[in-house]
Amino acid sequence: MYIYNVTINIEETIHDRWLDWMKTEHIPAMLATGKFSKALMTRIVITEEMGGITYSVQYTTDSKETLQKYYAENAAELRAQSKPFEGKFVAFRTELEIVGEAHNQLFKKS
Repeated sequence: MYIYNVTINIEETIHDRWLDWMKTEHIPAMLATGKFSKALMTRIVITEEMGGITYSVQYTTDSKETLQKYYAENAAELRAQSKPFEGKFVAFRTELEIVGEAHNQLFKKS
């Protein structure tokens, strides 16, 4: 399993409109590609020196190959849809390989 992580810092002046767009248009469009099984959007709780509000959006996919197919078939078109927010955000992307996962119930004493 892989996570395609996109970290975005958005200017406060456009934040509300952008957040609504992410929730109602962009994330659903990412999932609609069929290449991601889920998305998790989190707000990063820090004060940025550059200002703005920072988020991490993590898209889970089954393999590196599926992620490569996303890059080849969908990435350019989906990134272009952020044009209304151009110049108002900074984004960087990272690929994460899942090596393990634990849940609280696994660590309860019997």
